[in-house]
Amino acid sequence: MTFNFDQWVDRSHSDSVKWNKYRDADVIPLWVADTDFLSPPAVINALQKRVAEGVFGYGSPPKELVELMVERLRERYEWTIQPEWIVWLPGLVCGLNLAVRAFTTTQQTSIMPSPIYPPFMQAAQSEGREFRHVHARVHHQRWITDFNEAESTLTGSEKLLLLCNPYNPGGTVYRREELLAQQEFARRHDLLVCSDEIHCDLILEPGLRHIPFASLNEDAANRSVTLMAPSKTFNLAGLGASLAVIPNRELRVKFARTGHGIVPHVNILAYVAATAAYQDGDDWLKAQLDYLRANRDLAFERINAMPGLKMLPIEGTYLGWIDASQAQLESPYRFFLKAGVGLSDGREFGNANFVRINLGCQRALLEKALDRMDAALAAR
Repeated sequence: MTFNFDQWVDRSHSDSVKWNKYRDADVIPLWVADTDFLSPPAVINALQKRVAEGVFGYGSPPKELVELMVERLRERYEWTIQPEWIVWLPGLVCGLNLAVRAFTTTQQTSIMPSPIYPPFMQAAQSEGREFRHVHARVHHQRWITDFNEAESTLTGSEKLLLLCNPYNPGGTVYRREELLAQQEFARRHDLLVCSDEIHCDLILEPGLRHIPFASLNEDAANRSVTLMAPSKTFNLAGLGASLAVIPNRELRVKFARTGHGIVPHVNILAYVAATAAYQDGDDWLKAQLDYLRANRDLAFERINAMPGLKMLPIEGTYLGWIDASQAQLESPYRFFLKAGVGLSDGREFGNANFVRINLGCQRALLEKALDRMDAALAAR
């Protein structure tokens, strides 16, 4: 079966958060991390069949979906989990917030990379809590965070290490030795670990493989919460099906209890979509990865040829992290917005000299956005 990722879907006057941000303006939205691709046909067909039943009462996780998830983690990532380790969630961001609320007090601190996906910082600040940044640095053309750099500044209040793999922004896919260094840092300082692995299926660099933090060894498993979802993989973000995998029973019970009465149950249609995606969506995923690789290569070549811009190779995710510091722009985000390209403002991630670009769109639209960026820089 062939899939047409060049097919145009007009979302400009729909309920799309991505497109509504610049509604009725001549701005190409390449910011929030959802794609403009039709979801897999198997997902659409399964949803249509379920909707035709006409009854939408309370639901529970389908046994089939749980079995698919267990088998998927074993086959793709060599990680053997038990079904009872899974806690289903209506979104990954609420998992970050639950981890902070469950495992830290207002006197305790979270540690995370910088720059980082903004909800990390928002979650770590919930209910008056504090957090500490450790700066990611460029090492052999990859963004790497060495948490050992923070050793001399630790106060003993640190309790939770927040990780992101693949890294958002920056696109780094961490190697085993890098993850082991993170795990040893956590062990040495008795930190619990919450690892956001929502982009785990979106590995663009051939030969690389995602390694779940919790799969490293028994110590990593016992101190970790792993957050995953089909949302980025299959463009299902608006349906809201995510999960936390928590091997340690004590942590799992505390995590789940923290959400009682606050976090709603997963939408029944989200369960249907997730089941269909994991069961019959991998051919579509393979084709999407090929398309995203070509978009990545195009953006890498074009952006690095623009005066004052630099973007490192993206190993995973469909999100590029563009360094505009040499362009000497007062605000790169506002500069490109004026040129008709709506990127994510690096200020929200921790560095105002950067912008993040979403490459999950039709290639013709990406080319149009790159042309606008190039022309704006040339016209200065």
